[in-house]
Amino acid sequence: MISIRRARPSDAQAIGEIHATVWRSTYAGILPDAYLASLSAQRLAGFYQRAVLDRRDGHAVFVAVDGVAGSAGGATVVGFASGGRSRRPGIAEGEVETLYLLEDWRERGAGRRLMRAMGAHLRAVGCRSAMLWVLNDNPTRWFYSHLGGREVAHDGIRVGGKDVEQAAFVWDPIEALLAATAPAQDR
Repeated sequence: MISIRRARPSDAQAIGEIHATVWRSTYAGILPDAYLASLSAQRLAGFYQRAVLDRRDGHAVFVAVDGVAGSAGGATVVGFASGGRSRRPGIAEGEVETLYLLEDWRERGAGRRLMRAMGAHLRAVGCRSAMLWVLNDNPTRWFYSHLGGREVAHDGIRVGGKDVEQAAFVWDPIEALLAATAPAQDR
């Protein structure tokens, strides 16, 4: 059973490994192979350990966990989301900065539940709208449209030495995201 909870510093290593794994599988053929191969789960873990502890600008990290802590199999982090107040004003007040889920755990509702946790958190810190950036060539970008996100902006960025295009998806008001991610019995 998958549960969603606020990330702890002890989750940082798993989060760093998920980030590296997801980027290598999602962006193969999109971003340079050498760049993807150079991603360090250890360095990413250090970044996420700081991110978990950083509460400035309404920042938070949530994890999707499979299993129960203390059980024979233990609990395993299988995905995560992070965000806070928007890093770039003018598009939305809140921003989902990351949403990464291991491939074997996709299509099971964990991504939707992570987005709901982030949406609820952003609303709780006073954000009336939410947005996220996704690379145009990301094969899972349909997910954000499926959740009612409206594509409102495009921008070029450089990742791993390659120029790529990204799109901004917005939920305004933020209640649109919360309604789209509500459990089936609440819709």
